[in-house]
Amino acid sequence: MWLPKKPFCLDGTNSYFIQYIAYFARLGENNNLDIMRNSYKVISFDMNGTLTQDHFVELVWGYGIPRLFADACNMPLDDARTHVFREYDKVGEDRIEWYDVKYWFRTLGLGSGWRTMLESFQHAASPFPDAKHVLGLLHKNYDLVVTSNAPTEFIQIELGAGSLERYFKAVFSCTSDFGEVKKTPEVYRRVCDALGVAPEEVVHVGDHPRFDYDAPRSLGIRSYHLDRKSVQRGDEVVHNLLEFYDRLHS
Repeated sequence: MWLPKKPFCLDGTNSYFIQYIAYFARLGENNNLDIMRNSYKVISFDMNGTLTQDHFVELVWGYGIPRLFADACNMPLDDARTHVFREYDKVGEDRIEWYDVKYWFRTLGLGSGWRTMLESFQHAASPFPDAKHVLGLLHKNYDLVVTSNAPTEFIQIELGAGSLERYFKAVFSCTSDFGEVKKTPEVYRRVCDALGVAPEEVVHVGDHPRFDYDAPRSLGIRSYHLDRKSVQRGDEVVHNLLEFYDRLHS
């Protein structure tokens, strides 16, 4: 489990998109009363696809590592990408190594500069426009955590780049902390144990119907499937984090 660094001060430069102005204009002091009426103590968020967009991850695996391999082997980037992707496929996403950037640097003979490579793409770690606003509302009354299958090193970069780390009490990576490649019910149980809460005191939201909805729900966690493409419908389906906030307090 990674605990965020000491929070830093707001700089007052948060930008607001026009479509959110009307929504937040109608949020008043009564929201705090509504929030305190329910029995939930913890809100858990998935990372990629929920809080942050995928650009950073795609650059690391699809460009950064192949580019370094191309330079190391003096070959064209397209050939290097084909080779690296073939190596990814040999391992497969059911093995913990598939998610481990340090493993790939060792396997491909890229040296020890994995952290420098990650930091070089930090500019591409972009939160969704609704993330910071909703986190800012919720962290006043709940303990917020991240529960993700992304490695801790990736989560740190993405939270830091988006100035989101100050909102979170803790971050849990199922690959780094629990040695699991997917968020199983057991992973959520261990998160609850680490936080000292019952599953019924936790809400989780994420974009994967199986690992962010079915798995936590089977443990008794109130769960929401975040479908940002607005394809799915249902009482426990939301299409953005503003809708999640609304649904949580309805």
